[in-house]
Amino acid sequence: MSGHSKWSTIKRQKGVNDAKRGAVFTKVARELIVAARAGGGDPDANYRLRLAVDKARAVNMPADNIKRAIERATGGGDGEQYEEIVYEGYGPGGVAILVEAATDNRNRTAGEVRSIFTKAGGQLAGSGAVAWQFEPRGFIIVPRAGVDADQVALTAIDAGADDVDTEQADQIEIWTAPGDLEAVRRSLEAAGVAVESAESTMVAQQTVELDSSKARQALRLVELLDDLDDVQRVTANFDIPEDVYAEVAG
Repeated sequence: MSGHSKWSTIKRQKGVNDAKRGAVFTKVARELIVAARAGGGDPDANYRLRLAVDKARAVNMPADNIKRAIERATGGGDGEQYEEIVYEGYGPGGVAILVEAATDNRNRTAGEVRSIFTKAGGQLAGSGAVAWQFEPRGFIIVPRAGVDADQVALTAIDAGADDVDTEQADQIEIWTAPGDLEAVRRSLEAAGVAVESAESTMVAQQTVELDSSKARQALRLVELLDDLDDVQRVTANFDIPEDVYAEVAG
C-alpha cells in the first residue's frame, strides 16, 4: 500500500497552499452534493455525507459553504446534477490508474481525461481493464505526535481494523474493510485519539515498482488528472522510489 500512502501524503502537502484551496473546495462541495442527493442531508443518517463533511472540515472549508452545498442538493428543484463515472487507463511503466469523477457533462470530462492520458504518456482503457487490480478499503490517518502508537494500534484492531502501520515518522495509517471504517473511527475518537482523516478509498492489490524517471512521469500524469475539477479521486498502483518521494514531497 506504499504507493497509495505516499501519494496521499503528497496530495495533502500540495493541497494546503492557497493556490490549490479553491480547487479543493470545488471538489469537496461536489462530493457533499453527490452524497446528500444519494442519501439525504443528515450526516448522522448518511454515512457517505458524514465522510464528506469530515473531509470538508479537514480542508478548512467554512461551515456556511458546507451548509449551502447540502442545501443545494436537498432543497428540491433541478440544482446541480452530477453523474459519477470511473475511467480506467494505463500510465508510464504500465501502471494501472483509476479516475473517479463527478460531472455534469460526460463528454467534456471524457475528453479532458483522454487528453491528459495521451499528453502525459498514458492510455485511456475500456471499462474493466484495470479495475480488477483494486479493492475498496477504509483508510484512517492518525497524527503520530503525542500518542502511544501501540495503544492506537490495539484500539483500532479491537474495533475491527485489518491492518495498522506504525512505522511512518509522522502518522499512523489504519486500514479497514469498507463496512468497518465508521466503527473504527468512532472507537478511536471515543478513546481520545485525534483522527486526521477517514475515507473510503480504492487500494491496489499489487504495486508496480518504477524507476525514478518513470515514477516522475507517472506522478505528473496522476497530478494532472487530479487537478481536473470533475475528478474526485485518482488511484494508481505504482510504488514511488524513495528519492522521488523525498523530492516531490519535500
